[in-house]
Amino acid sequence: MGKQRINKKELNALIHLLDDPDEGIYSEIKSKFVSLGPPAIPHLESAWEHTYDIIMQKRIEHIIHFIQFQRLKVEIENWSTNESEDLLKGLLIIAHYQYPDLNEEKLRKQLKQITQDVWLDLNEDLTALEKINVLNHIIFDVHNFSGSGINNYYSPQNSFFNCLLETKKGNPVMLSCLYILVAQELKIPIYGVNLPEHFICAYLDEDKNLLNLSAVDSIKEHTLFYINPYRKGVVFQHSDIDVFVKQLKLEAIPSFYQPCSHKDIIIRVLRNLIFSYEKLGHTDKIEELSSLIDMIK
Repeated sequence: MGKQRINKKELNALIHLLDDPDEGIYSEIKSKFVSLGPPAIPHLESAWEHTYDIIMQKRIEHIIHFIQFQRLKVEIENWSTNESEDLLKGLLIIAHYQYPDLNEEKLRKQLKQITQDVWLDLNEDLTALEKINVLNHIIFDVHNFSGSGINNYYSPQNSFFNCLLETKKGNPVMLSCLYILVAQELKIPIYGVNLPEHFICAYLDEDKNLLNLSAVDSIKEHTLFYINPYRKGVVFQHSDIDVFVKQLKLEAIPSFYQPCSHKDIIIRVLRNLIFSYEKLGHTDKIEELSSLIDMIK
């Protein structure tokens, strides 16, 4: 959709009309700003800074968010269609939902530093378990990442990757994403597993592609072990998942053991966010995030 061009004089005229009490006029003004798209945002932000009118400020905030969310929908749809192999990009798109001015370059540098620190301790002679020991040491001991804890477990901030890198605390999905991103950059075959009520990682037989396996027995045969980043990278086996699934009173199905796609991970992140906002009663955010899920499927 092409963006409508508008000159600065017309733009200022539209901004001055934002305090009009007529909702019909406001609706028309909003539509014009939306048609202009992201280039209108700096002008709206400047207008917000120079007014003390609460109604006008609220309207400006609403228009800016609407424009940003429209752009976000385009980005998530493009990611889902063309770039879903790039997990980090998907995570950053979601982070922009709450933090539109996010400094992506800073986050990429942080991630690169963690990856480099792991790489320095690796060598070709290490076994799979020894590689996990290196990952765990660097991520959890050197860089001090840890689980968010029960008191803050359901906070929306736990589902934003930038918050994980800033606070060093996150939920199972975010910590697993960090683990996966570092490992896969170093060609270590670690993938996410979309376990109900938890999220873990699997260390695969390097010669197998478990994304195409369907039987639980085949998955078991070609998965070396599982990892729980939320518990500082503790290693466990297929039988431990059996016990966990039985405790949940669920039937064991392949997806509980099998590596999931990056799309599955992003959907899981969005669902966690929706759950967090449900607890806070933010119905508008629930609707927006649900629409993003619909665009990924």
